[in-house]
This record gives sequence, C-alpha cells and structure tokens, in this order.
Amino acid sequence: MSRLTAEELVAVYRGGLLEDTLPFWLDHCVDRQHGGFMMALDQTGNVIDTDKGVWQQGRFTWLLGELYNNLEARDEWLELACHGAEFLTEHCFDPTDHRMWFHVTRDGTPIRKRRYAFSESFAAIAFGELAKATGNQDYADRASRTFQQFVQHNLDPVDTPPKFTDHRPTRSIGFPMITIATAQELRDSIGLDEADHWIDKSIETIQRFHLKPELNCVMETVGLEGQVIDHFDGRTLNPGHAIEGAWFLMWEGAHRKDSSLIDMGCQMLDWMWQRGWDAEYGGILYFVDLHGHPVQEYWHDMKFWWPQCEAIIATLLAYRLTGNQKYADWHQQIHQWAYQHFPDSEHGEWFGYLDRTGRVTSTLKGNLWKGPFHLPRMQHVCTRILGL
Repeated sequence: MSRLTAEELVAVYRGGLLEDTLPFWLDHCVDRQHGGFMMALDQTGNVIDTDKGVWQQGRFTWLLGELYNNLEARDEWLELACHGAEFLTEHCFDPTDHRMWFHVTRDGTPIRKRRYAFSESFAAIAFGELAKATGNQDYADRASRTFQQFVQHNLDPVDTPPKFTDHRPTRSIGFPMITIATAQELRDSIGLDEADHWIDKSIETIQRFHLKPELNCVMETVGLEGQVIDHFDGRTLNPGHAIEGAWFLMWEGAHRKDSSLIDMGCQMLDWMWQRGWDAEYGGILYFVDLHGHPVQEYWHDMKFWWPQCEAIIATLLAYRLTGNQKYADWHQQIHQWAYQHFPDSEHGEWFGYLDRTGRVTSTLKGNLWKGPFHLPRMQHVCTRILGL
C-alpha cells in the first residue's frame, strides 16, 4: 500500500472520529433513564451488560468535553458531557472516604473499588474540560480536588489493604505516566497551578527508575530503587504502555520546546518498538519478556486495540517533531496493520481483541476496559498532530 499524504491521513483520522467512532457510541451507549453511559456493547451496538465502569464514565465525559473545546463546539457534545459528569458526581464517589468506585450498577449502586485511584484521574480531566467549556468554577474545583485525591491515594493509600506482603516491594510506571497525562490535561483546561510540578516529578521518576539504557528498555515494574526483579512479574514488559508514555513525554517536550524531553520520548519509542513490533505477523504484542523468556500471561501475543492506537500516535508525533524518516516508516507500518485488521466495516468502530495473526477473537465493542477513549483519542490527537 502506498504511503498516505498528510491530507489523506487527516481525512482518515478526523473522518473516522466524526463519522464512525463517535456515532457508534452516541447512538448506543447513552443511558437516558439512569444517567451516564452503558459501554458493554456487542458488535452491532446492543447493550449486553448494564453495569457501568467508572473509568469509562470519566473517559467519555472527558472526550466529549475535549472535542467541544478543541475540535468543534457542538451542543450535543456539551450536553452529554454534562450528563456524564452528573452521573460521576452523584454515583461514583464513596461518601465515606471520598474515593471513587471502579464498577457500579446501571443505577449507580457501587459494586467494587480498586486499590489504585485511576478512576479519579479520568474524572478529574472530565471535570476540567467542563470547567473550560462552561466557565463554571464548581467544575474547576471538582477537577482540582479529584486530581489531589488521585495523587494522594497513589502516594499514600489510607485504609487500603495491600495486595502483596512487604516482601519484594515494587513500583509501577502506571502512576507517573497517568500523572503526566492528567496534569497536562488540567494545565490546559483549568490552568492547574501545580501541573508542571507533578509533570516534572513524574518524568524524573520514570527516568530514574524505569528507563534502562544498559538494557535498551522501559521497565513496567521495578523494585523500589529501580532494580530489575528477575521473576515473571518483574521481567514482563508492556510495549504499548511504554509507547503511550513515550508520546506523553514528546508532547510535553513540544509544549515546552524542550528537545531533551522529545529525545527521551523517542528513545522510549525506539526501545519498545524493537521489543514490541511483531516482525512475523505485524502489530504490537501485548506482553514480552525482558530476556526473551516465555511470558506467564496466556494473552501475551494477542493484539489488543489500544497498544496499536498508542503506537500510531507515538510514531506520527515522533516523525512530525524530528523529521526522522524511520518514524514515518514505522507509522505507515502500524497504521496500515491496524486499519487492515481492527475496523468493523459493517457496524462501525473497532474490534478490541485479535489473536497474533490478526483474527478477531471477540466481537465485543465495549466492556469495563474498552470504550470510547483510546481509539477516538488517537483519531483526535493525530488530527491535531497533522495540524502542527
């Protein structure tokens, strides 16, 4: 397949967002009876489970506000963002400790809470976009307060039973990564005063503990001092996750006009593309072992939708920022593979789960993990990148 021009790519990304991805969700997931969104959809958009994941409530609310603020001020998007924020506010916070639930019923009755606080990160950016869209200070206050709850709980969890013993303690790249992305969004939407502080702190954490130049690797999980843990969990790498973090750093470098951050992000992309790209079948593998040993998780060689989306963003951004032809070639590879295998040409949106060869293994369009976030964010961010 020949390389698409920038104008053709914009048509694919923006057109796909506005004419395919968003209509699929808007037509099927909005719950007018109980509020919020029902994301467990089958291939055609039928709701097959009415429970609601709180991540997806925050993520879709954020997306609608983000598009209203930065793409087109459509009244429908703002109304539905407010609809999502109302459900988050009324049903997704535990009044006893003010933390957020992870999983609730259709009417908002709580089912479970996770030990980590990522529900708070997605709610914070949702409230931030609504503050920007409406000028309502209450949304801005909620965004700032929920962000503080996110960082406080992750750094110093209170009354949360540990999952593991205190033997072999670890740190994960997930918290500093999500902190960077959340603070970036809140800096843009509400001018969060401490955004740069948290971004700097998180970048330093990633650089100090998770980047391993001697191994050409971004580690997902390390010991408290950054040491490699030579066991299954410690050796397991998540290339798509690290590539997502890579473009967060590049985005920050572009914002600050700091070439060192762009270089760091490109280095992360280089290392994890080499480890994650499936040279035999194409696409980004889900898990790989640091030393090439077999991986414990049985889905390690599957092709999930979201790592492909993150790689599409990262390779395009790297090329636009550096002009390095290597990144244009990688972008063409991942774009063509993803768009050949994931889209559902009959009913819209993307399938989420393929086997290693690219065969669809589940026709689900949404669940607690998959919703209108990674794909539409990719389409929106790539449209913005191409407009740089």
